[in-house]
Amino acid sequence: CFPAVELDPHYVRALLRRAELYEKTEKLDEALEDYKAVLEKDPSVHQAREACMVSLSLSKEKTPRVHHLQICKLKDLGNLVLRPFGLSTENFQVKQDSSTGSYSINFVQNPNNNR
Repeated sequence: CFPAVELDPHYVRALLRRAELYEKTEKLDEALEDYKAVLEKDPSVHQAREACMVSLSLSKEKTPRVHHLQICKLKDLGNLVLRPFGLSTENFQVKQDSSTGSYSINFVQNPNNNR
């Protein structure tokens, strides 16, 4: 269906277009996989990052188990983007304010030393 991707699996533009096609035809799992592949090859592609975030927000409507799996996948994606900078999702603590429901994110220099 997409010979450009078959010929060159690292062709970001073709992967992005195929992801868009999957989205339009409601093949959301396939679209998400292509967006992740795009981010692996070029983490600066805003459209792919945004699509992954939208996928996470939609997953909140699913069962708790599926939601947990989506969170794990999002952490993997975050680690993929952060790895070139020597960081991981473990470097960030998320805390919810019980009175307002809002979240704060704190940077932790050495997350393994705080456990």
